[in-house]
Amino acid sequence: MPPIVHHPAFRAEMPPGHRFPMDKFSKLASLLEAEGLAGPGGFHRPEFAPLEVLALAHTEDYVRGVVELSLPPDVVRRIGMPNSDSVAIRARAATGGTILAARLALEHGVACNTAGGSHHAEAGSGAGFCVFNDVAVAARLLQAEGRVSQVLVVDLDVHQGDGTARIFEGDTSVFTVSMHAEKNFPHRKAASDLDIELPDGTGDEAYLARLDAVLPDLLARVAPDIVFFNAGVDPHADDKLGRLALTNAGIAAREARVLGACLGREIPVVGVIGGGYDPDIDRLADRHAILHRTAAALTSKEKGRLVAEPPLPYAY
Repeated sequence: MPPIVHHPAFRAEMPPGHRFPMDKFSKLASLLEAEGLAGPGGFHRPEFAPLEVLALAHTEDYVRGVVELSLPPDVVRRIGMPNSDSVAIRARAATGGTILAARLALEHGVACNTAGGSHHAEAGSGAGFCVFNDVAVAARLLQAEGRVSQVLVVDLDVHQGDGTARIFEGDTSVFTVSMHAEKNFPHRKAASDLDIELPDGTGDEAYLARLDAVLPDLLARVAPDIVFFNAGVDPHADDKLGRLALTNAGIAAREARVLGACLGREIPVVGVIGGGYDPDIDRLADRHAILHRTAAALTSKEKGRLVAEPPLPYAY
């Protein structure tokens, strides 16, 4: 089984009635365990990201503000979560999870976090339920350790990865791609290296056609040493914060295309779950699990081969 990273701290304590679906992380882990996808050894458990590692992508003042619970009120409002110990620990755990998943991907070809994808966080601030930009921190750390040189971020959350784009603006060693709903949050967009803006109501066929039109050439042209894949499920038609119209089958096909394209070229790929805001937690966790199911299906046990388009074990 491809490695899966999880930590109980991914679920933070939130005020009653808060609109962020925090229970999805523990529900996703339970579902993956029940389906045997965690493997016989269980989940890989990350360490909390150290403050000096977080400072590879964030300002020291902002990192201290998060962990010392001293963020200005306007920043707390932008994040949309309380500046609490539980939220700070969760952000460090999720970032540690993406770091560990990246290291495991370099070893195994593919690995997935059960959190991550906090792409609205920029160097000096969080935003949109994102505290630390886990993908940016992990990419910077792998580069600092000399494990990788060229990084590709493929962000398919329904919202633009504006924080990631701003962190890596002008940095040719990290190529950022964001395919998102044109009219959705954030209202003030950043400039990714490649932005693909989709009209409201885009469904499976048109969505996958746009992805197919850019992905193979992108991998060949950027030639990354590793790919970070934000597999947000908020492009789903039933997501309350999305404006697109994908089905579960469309999301499964999307995951197969991205993961399969990377593995077919022997490019290590890291999956993070990104956004998803269906109020039905069971349904939402099942949707996030498509990433992990697809990674498992793509890894053929027969002769250890990796195949690009396997039959998926779940019908959507």
